[in-house]
Amino acid sequence: MQVGIDMGVAQGGSEALVDLEELLATRLLVQGNSGSGKSHLLRRLLEQSAPWVQQIIIDPEGDFVTLSDKFGHIVVDASRSEAELQGIAARIRQHRVSAVLNLEGLDVEQQMRCAAAFLGGLFDADRDHWYPVLVVVDEAQLFAPAIAGEVSDEARKLSLGAMTNLMCRGRKRGLAGVIATQRLAKLAKNVAAEASNFLMGRTFLDIDMARAADLLGMERRQAEMFRDLQRGHFIALGPAVSRRPLPVVIGTVETSARSTSPKLLPLPEASEGTHDLIFTRDPEETRAPRRPAPRPVPVSTADLLARVARPRPVDSKPQEPLLSDAERDSAIEGVVRELLDDPEAAFRSVAVLYQDFLVRCRIRRVGGDALALPAFRRKLAVLRAGIGIDDATSEVWQKALSLSQSLADDVQGVFLIVAEASVTGAPCPSDAVLARAYGTHSTGRARRLLTYFEERGLLVVRMDLRNKRVVAFPDLGTETAPGDPNAPDELGRTAAE
Repeated sequence: MQVGIDMGVAQGGSEALVDLEELLATRLLVQGNSGSGKSHLLRRLLEQSAPWVQQIIIDPEGDFVTLSDKFGHIVVDASRSEAELQGIAARIRQHRVSAVLNLEGLDVEQQMRCAAAFLGGLFDADRDHWYPVLVVVDEAQLFAPAIAGEVSDEARKLSLGAMTNLMCRGRKRGLAGVIATQRLAKLAKNVAAEASNFLMGRTFLDIDMARAADLLGMERRQAEMFRDLQRGHFIALGPAVSRRPLPVVIGTVETSARSTSPKLLPLPEASEGTHDLIFTRDPEETRAPRRPAPRPVPVSTADLLARVARPRPVDSKPQEPLLSDAERDSAIEGVVRELLDDPEAAFRSVAVLYQDFLVRCRIRRVGGDALALPAFRRKLAVLRAGIGIDDATSEVWQKALSLSQSLADDVQGVFLIVAEASVTGAPCPSDAVLARAYGTHSTGRARRLLTYFEERGLLVVRMDLRNKRVVAFPDLGTETAPGDPNAPDELGRTAAE
């Protein structure tokens, strides 16, 4: 299901929409000098996408902690050990809670070490917790510098390695990097090169303008336009935004940052007593020396983890009437079948399909606890095999489902499709059909899967005199009708293709 994130107004007065699903797969790079509106752009993206996807923000200045009041983000104070930050990050992925890592008050080297530990915890999460998540890194040049600075080599390597993992290897783990930088020249090239979507703002140095023009596929003589961009104006390009460079004006936001741009204020009128005000000691100064206000005590790790695991507060609005268990199972099955009706669903990862499933359930007001990822993966495999709720209760199907549990999650769907054909006496599915069920275009993999099932003693494959394939299931006492292994699937793709 396509979700368009409204970023503002594009050239010509149309809406500037970002395809969220495409963004999760292709990542985003935002560039602009200080004051060009980068943080405003990130805040707009976060606010508009908050209802649809989990968000993690690496915040070096503490500007995004205000999202917690409006959208419920957990604020993680980075004044903790690296092991604590890794554990918190893993639990945040497990419970699918949006969070802000607040690095305010730490020096640059400490910020790099804390960000590296936190990103490492997100990256090393268990496979069952690889849900789609937007990982927004503000001032990315601090964490992935192009050259060595005053920090130690160890801190730089840790931080750069974590950022490289995020942008280069994070997609398969559900991590979609969104990085913002003041200067492209300061950002490590192997990190910037992994982004496929770009939003380029105002910049003045020739080297940054030339690099921005190269990334957008523009001629060098057009690079001067980046000097003329107003605050909040960006040039967008990428599969999630536009196939051609497109001027975009970022829209308004609902929350505000704690830090604001400096504003001019009139000076107070000079008076005759100004000299005495400056050089005369205040009586209060002699009574007690002024001390800086102590920093607030950070929330303990135990309290923070309890907040992450705590269920969200119930909305005060009238709730939808509760569904019975049968009605809820039927509604969930309907949503999954709707997902499978999309011809491209077979070639999408289970994590992406699960995110789409959760959104559709919210739209259809399917109440109760959300279906967990392992249960969703199981439901997906069962329905791909054409097994309905009534059929799944029969004795033979219970036996087939029990046999499938000994297999890896990604091959259970293929096994159940063949089992369904044997139970109903239908022709054996072709290699093309099995390949699509496995989420691949390679029919050779489908044939190898049947061999794998046969080696495990789950089924027996034979060819009849007409070179048609028959698959028998000894434990079920069933076998398929003869089927052509080279027949095309519903999409018209043959095994030879």
